[in-house]
Amino acid sequence: MLIYASLSGAIAQLGERIPCTDEVVGSIPTGSTIFTMKDSISLIGMAGAGKTTVGKILSTKLSLKFIDSDHIIENLYGKTQQIIDTQGKQRFKALEEEVLLSIEFDKTLLSTGGSAIFSISAMEYLKESSEIIFLEVPFETISNRVGSFEDRGFVKNSQQSFREAYDERGSLYKKYADHIVGNNESVDKCVESVLSLFSN
Repeated sequence: MLIYASLSGAIAQLGERIPCTDEVVGSIPTGSTIFTMKDSISLIGMAGAGKTTVGKILSTKLSLKFIDSDHIIENLYGKTQQIIDTQGKQRFKALEEEVLLSIEFDKTLLSTGGSAIFSISAMEYLKESSEIIFLEVPFETISNRVGSFEDRGFVKNSQQSFREAYDERGSLYKKYADHIVGNNESVDKCVESVLSLFSN
């Protein structure tokens, strides 16, 4: 698959390394490197799981470069729903895969789109390059947060209900996840739970 040179430039512009200025919970000193394995994190999960919100806070605390793959797609190709409406779901999934495979991980925190797990090659690449954390949220909570899935550029089979799509994705998220963290309460609690994974 061709990976356009423009992607690297776009990612370099959109990625932001945020200095660690806050005290991290527990015994982790400010500005320290606490990873025992990979030095990057990829967040996966449903739309409404809080990947972008949690990711930005984590990147600040860990001094990681924050990248949002949905933001890259939107800047390069347009909004998700627009791409799906005009070019189809398969075209959107191909563009998403292309963007994910072009990410250069180096102390990076990546927030992925909810449909990232439909690309085997992309997920294998993320698995090799980062610690994958699944932000797990109950369907009812996701529904309340998102409102209308149809306005979010949600990729699913035409015959599926949104609940069926949620269940299908849940199995795939768990398949690829190195860690599963719930985000059904406060954002701060979710962030602390993620930090605790790497504090030992």
